[in-house]
Amino acid sequence: MTQRPLELILARNLMSALSTPAFLVDEGGLLVFYNEAAGALLGKRFEELGTVGAEEWGSMFGPFDGNGEPIPYDELPLVVAVRNGRPAHADFEISSADGARHQVEVSAFPILTAHGSQGAIAVFWPAGSHDGAGR
Repeated sequence: MTQRPLELILARNLMSALSTPAFLVDEGGLLVFYNEAAGALLGKRFEELGTVGAEEWGSMFGPFDGNGEPIPYDELPLVVAVRNGRPAHADFEISSADGARHQVEVSAFPILTAHGSQGAIAVFWPAGSHDGAGR
């Protein structure tokens, strides 16, 4: 296993304690972790999926716009946060492993350090829910 930057290790530890679904990607967009709450939403635990490349996670669970059309990979909040080093937000629909569809709001923000971007975190909420429970 490749040693990750300290910031990603700390972000993973924080995400593990959250009940809000969250994704963590490295500076290249590689999905390096998602928490238990995200696994429940997606219908697959991170340990079952493991690390996957940016294009793969970008298409694995959708996402889809309001018309059911796939959202281009470059427009996903996590991709914007990693590539542009700025926060991004979007509302869209995702598909879980069992085919169920979920409307979600996603906010992503880059993990920036003195050494540059180390990756990004995305947090998911069911659309219209801002209670922080993520359920």
